[in-house]
Amino acid sequence: MKSIIYVGMDVHKASFTLSCFSVTTQETFATVKISPDAKAIKKYLDGVSLSRSEECEFVCGYAAGCLGYTLYHQLTAMNIRCVIMAPTTILRNSKRVKTDCIDAENLARCLAYGGYKSVYIPTAQDEAVRDYLRMRDDHKLMLKKIKQQINAFCLKHNKIYPGNKSKWTQAHVKWLNALEFDGYLQDAFNEYMITYRELADKVERLESQIEQLAELEEYRDKVKKLICIKGIKTHTALSLIVETGDFSRFQSAERYASYIGLVPGEHSSSEDQNRLGITKAGNRHMRMLLIEAAQCYSRGVPAKKSKDLKSRQKGASPEVIAYADKASIRLRRKYIRMELVNKKKANVAKTAVARELACFIWGMMTDNIA
Repeated sequence: MKSIIYVGMDVHKASFTLSCFSVTTQETFATVKISPDAKAIKKYLDGVSLSRSEECEFVCGYAAGCLGYTLYHQLTAMNIRCVIMAPTTILRNSKRVKTDCIDAENLARCLAYGGYKSVYIPTAQDEAVRDYLRMRDDHKLMLKKIKQQINAFCLKHNKIYPGNKSKWTQAHVKWLNALEFDGYLQDAFNEYMITYRELADKVERLESQIEQLAELEEYRDKVKKLICIKGIKTHTALSLIVETGDFSRFQSAERYASYIGLVPGEHSSSEDQNRLGITKAGNRHMRMLLIEAAQCYSRGVPAKKSKDLKSRQKGASPEVIAYADKASIRLRRKYIRMELVNKKKANVAKTAVARELACFIWGMMTDNIA
């Protein structure tokens, strides 16, 4: 019979620290630091196998981090079993001393005894689309920042947009283009505006590409279902799909909301119950998207649909539309009840709405829409 050796890997950009653990001997051994290369790991495993008098089978594992899925794919291609461990689920040592060697040994023990939860490995296409969407979000953030810088520049030099009109409309941009400053101030302002136009054009082009990605066969039907829900458009829908991967891996809607980190924490003992804020565990990007989507439920009439929502629902099945409308009405009423009746803070109410929105999304994607 083969002896199973569990290999914990504490991975960093500059080095990998590896440690083996055997359930038979209950000891860690062969703890070394090597170069950050999958081939070096293969060489290390071959050396450990030769040093033992029995045939070995290796199970490697490392905590999810900056290396992403690259190392996993490299080891899998070499027929080496590997898992990626969710950092928030790994059982930690109670010791106050922390080193790479101690971390690698702890990871090896967690692999052996199941003291972790593995990370879902997306398909190559899902990973590529996910990174494309996140790249668009980075450019959107840069666009937001340059807008803030232009507003601050104008205010500092007493160029105030007249009235209480909304900014960054066509009228506001036309007003900006007509502004005149003295000397080098005009050059500085022009450079700000050039950057703004470049980023605005790029974001528009990226969003057009995202619309095309949403038409791919793998995503088309799922996106069309999700955009029927108020607050969710193509970008958000596609992001949730590729970030989640397989929705059916969650047994219930509550599990899905917990995965995103939208459920409240708790620190209770005996008769004392202490509820905490949301756990913020799991995928931060998805949590941000859902909270942003929940903003729209703070305004409007519960049963009234906008023209944009009606156009998004066009062509969907009656069951899907009924489920989406049920979600919109319930979430709007929930927000009103929490803020106006229960006197909760607006951000608390929006977070609670985002949690229920995640549950409705799980139901839509798993066909639990009865």
